Amino acid sequence: MVAWLSGWNWLWLIPIGLLLVALYDIFQKKHTILHNFPIVGHLRYWLETIGPELRQYWVANDKEELPFNRSERAWVYASSKGQNNTFGFGTSEQIYGTGYPIIKNAVFPYPEVKAIAKNGHSDEIASLKVMGEIHNRAKPFRPTSVINISAMSFGSLGANAVQALNLGAKLGHCYHNTGEGGISKYHLQGGDLVYQLGTGYFGSRDDQGKFHLDMLVSLVGRCEQVKAIEVKLSQGAKPGKGGILPGRKVTAEIAHARKVPAYKDCISPNAHAEFDTVDELIDFVERIASATGLPVGIKSAVGKMDFWYELARRMRERQAGPDYIAIDGGEGGTGAAPLTFADHVSLPFKIGFARVYKAFQDEKMASRVMWIGAGKLGFPDRAVIAFAMGCDLIYVAREAMLAIGCIQAQKCHTDHCPAGVATQNKWLQAGLNPEDKAQRMARYLKSFRKELLSLAHAAGYEHPQQFTGRDIEFCTGVNQFSELREVMGYERDTIFL
Repeated sequence: MVAWLSGWNWLWLIPIGLLLVALYDIFQKKHTILHNFPIVGHLRYWLETIGPELRQYWVANDKEELPFNRSERAWVYASSKGQNNTFGFGTSEQIYGTGYPIIKNAVFPYPEVKAIAKNGHSDEIASLKVMGEIHNRAKPFRPTSVINISAMSFGSLGANAVQALNLGAKLGHCYHNTGEGGISKYHLQGGDLVYQLGTGYFGSRDDQGKFHLDMLVSLVGRCEQVKAIEVKLSQGAKPGKGGILPGRKVTAEIAHARKVPAYKDCISPNAHAEFDTVDELIDFVERIASATGLPVGIKSAVGKMDFWYELARRMRERQAGPDYIAIDGGEGGTGAAPLTFADHVSLPFKIGFARVYKAFQDEKMASRVMWIGAGKLGFPDRAVIAFAMGCDLIYVAREAMLAIGCIQAQKCHTDHCPAGVATQNKWLQAGLNPEDKAQRMARYLKSFRKELLSLAHAAGYEHPQQFTGRDIEFCTGVNQFSELREVMGYERDTIFL
């Protein structure tokens, strides 16, 4: 047999193999394409699996892809690597297209020399507001950065990715939201944390899955990095549904942290068991704030407005409630969500935020809350618009993933992330070096803030939180532009340095 296979005789194995494949294709009953086009049909399925990559690298132009086009990804990558993140030859945008924003520059910019004299060459931009100050919390928190890392759980992301993000938060002087999966050892690299409580209460629940206040107090008491607590009401990409962690991602380590069975789908309830009215929510927030001393905020997508009108009114009447409100737009990201929820449920950021902020303005409560925006805001121009609308801080999630190596393969829900970011596969994770990617995360944050400061100075301001609705114009028709305050129907409360 060995002698027969020597030389070129082994080539006969190829047609024999193809014949066997063809026979299998013809007689199998599951795939019509394979039956009708034996052997060749397999090419169709293979091309389908690499379709996103073919479009990404060969077909789509620089401004065409979603959720982030090639130009946007290139800016994040260049910023995170410390490379040249400028572009040449002028804009390729359709600046007369409806909805296109223009940031209005001042004839007399805020002098860079004045900024340097006051702050040195620092790119840091601390918040002008303090979390918990209005409600006199025992441990108020002033974020050192107006750009911070949004909620992405350990489970949705791999261990190396979480470690890189938190170490990047430390090096880039921002805070890191844990996501609803609890606090893991990978979160403890020195970066400030905001601990998120979702409907599953992971990290602060008993064996029956019920919220346990003493466990929460013990957890944050042991972890000095936790500076605030966030109650997650809903998420922009899947409001009205709980978190979805596919079973293949629920490793023994994650199962232990969450107190759930290993390798089984971990589906959080779609609603909180601790409250189902506005007053009960306020009571829950106050109970946690009183027990921990920390500021407590809420995060939510926006749909029906009745809740927000009532929340603003009851917070005014009771002089209690969340220290901050994070609004997540329907364009926000997620590790896994039903297609209809991701595409059609909850308002996009600019619409949802404007309605909620206006509701609080009407109750004279907007200035008594710290506001956070989320939903594809990880670029300086979008952040400026969010600040002008009333935001005090910005959350970045997928942009942070891009900074540490995500290539937008859109395989987060499969556990086959090729970049090792959104996977629990040990082999794939091994390609992500936490220390190196942490440096990239920090450089992205610093580049972002540096450009944000430059935009503020160009508009005549010292700080981005000073932007108002008069500083932005949108194309609202043929050769017609309107100020943001006209489009949104309000102007943000003024903040003075």
